[in-house]
Amino acid sequence: MALTQEPISRFIRAADGLRLHALDYAAPAGREGLLPVVCLPGLARSADDFDRVARALQADGRRILALDYRGRGQSEWDIDWRRYDFGVEQGDIAAQLADAGVAQAVFLGTSRGGLHTMRIAARRPGVVRAAVLNDIGPKIEHAGLLRIKRYVGKLPPIPSMREAIALMRMTAGVDFSGVSPQEWDAYARLTFIEKDGKVQLRYDPELSHTLDSIAPDVTPEEHWDDFAALSAVPILAIRGANSDILSQEVFDEMARRAPRLEQALVEGQGHAPLLLDQPTIARIADFVRTCP
Repeated sequence: MALTQEPISRFIRAADGLRLHALDYAAPAGREGLLPVVCLPGLARSADDFDRVARALQADGRRILALDYRGRGQSEWDIDWRRYDFGVEQGDIAAQLADAGVAQAVFLGTSRGGLHTMRIAARRPGVVRAAVLNDIGPKIEHAGLLRIKRYVGKLPPIPSMREAIALMRMTAGVDFSGVSPQEWDAYARLTFIEKDGKVQLRYDPELSHTLDSIAPDVTPEEHWDDFAALSAVPILAIRGANSDILSQEVFDEMARRAPRLEQALVEGQGHAPLLLDQPTIARIADFVRTCP
């Protein structure tokens, strides 16, 4: 196994001046020729979600760049929540890739990050050379979106991280029955931060407005055209067995439309698999080893 280094934080200014952050895991010495891996998180998630899988891929000789979108993780919050949209974030991603010198990569996208990966494949041909889609497809189940809308940006007072862990297990434990106590602890610390004696979210609560248009009588748009552009490259599609965002029907339709797509099911997890367990990390690493 190659010797690895701790990630460094990269900060740049977006086109509108907002400060953006990314974690850069350097490729081990002598292994710089492999394509890097770009990790794109979910709607209210951060670059830290990918730490365990990033270290496994780094040990295999890859460089990994994990991004914080504006308003998440260590990136600055935007004073205008309307700029938390796909178009602005696509511009941010392009700027961060350019700053890091990444022209082509394997992309690992969780939920919203997978939608970004499809968009990049459609709008910037050649950038995405292979993709791992974590519990996301071209069609999103409406019931899952309504569920997400109910909790994003809404946090009751929590006095300690211990209570935060208990809250997460109480609200999501049924769909994530396969998650160990140690993984719940790790995931809570990726979701919340203790600051000034309080437990706070690691993202701007104004992100909730990005879901304002989600309503029981509004049908979400589909993204099959973007997926068609992505289907020209190798894909590993991961689905949580209890997911209410990526249905089994859409999962199978993706495989039908993309002959090079491989499927992986994570038992005992919902939307989205946490990427903390060794079997899922190993499956991703096995796929990435087959990439350029």
